[in-house]
Amino acid sequence: MTTEQLTTVRRMAAEILGVGKHRIWIDPDKIDEVIGAVTRDDVRRLIKEGIIKARPVKGVSRVRARERHRKKRKGRRRGPGTRKGTKIDDRDLWISRIRAIRKFLKYLRRRRIITRQVYRSLYRKAKGGEFPNIAYLKMYIRERNLARR
Repeated sequence: MTTEQLTTVRRMAAEILGVGKHRIWIDPDKIDEVIGAVTRDDVRRLIKEGIIKARPVKGVSRVRARERHRKKRKGRRRGPGTRKGTKIDDRDLWISRIRAIRKFLKYLRRRRIITRQVYRSLYRKAKGGEFPNIAYLKMYIRERNLARR
């Protein structure tokens, strides 16, 4: 048995059936007959007899795609029930703290207790995390005499 003849037959069968060479199935019991095939007509006859067949397309499973769509339908699920770790995370603490400090700074500016320039510098310091809370901010203003009165 020569593999060259077999590959030639395989190639011809692939062309006739219109599939790739790797999808060609040759009956292992009738290899001698297949090797004897020389022309395309011989290969066509073997295909008709069922000695040579085209294997079915493997295809790609849709399971993962379905799973993805199912997850999408459920939504992001990022609520407090899903979260692990501390009850209130650092970001939430930061947000509530900075909002309180900024609100207080606006109050001071509106009441003209501090100037616009002082407000701006304190605002930047607050953004930089210099004041852990309003009490520290008040202490800072008092120590440096930043208040007008």
